[in-house]
Amino acid sequence: MKKVAAILALFIGLMSIFAGSKVLLGIDTKPYTILNWLVIYNILLGVISVLTSLLIWRQKPSAKTMILYILLIHTLMLLFLYFIIDTVSSESIKAMLFRVSVWTLIFVLTTYPSKRKKLNANKPAAHEH
Repeated sequence: MKKVAAILALFIGLMSIFAGSKVLLGIDTKPYTILNWLVIYNILLGVISVLTSLLIWRQKPSAKTMILYILLIHTLMLLFLYFIIDTVSSESIKAMLFRVSVWTLIFVLTTYPSKRKKLNANKPAAHEH
């Protein structure tokens, strides 16, 4: 499950970097107001997501902390965009909601042990007959 979480983190990170870079470089134009600071935020968190995917893949203890930080920051940004900023597009809110959802899934996948681990933990050792 942790490998799936790592791949999801890598995917969402690369997606944020790629999409945000296209907007900042003027390659991709949108029919709504672009908040450059939000695009920069998305690219920065994309880079952090890619780095976190490596921590998850390598099963480093710091991965859990990074996952929680990313999830918290995205959740706070979603609330900020939804309740505070009145110039934000609905697409930006939907994109942030998507990020929060994916990082929630990543958190769940890395928090709960797989069924295989649970089954192996409940099996008596071979010498315990």
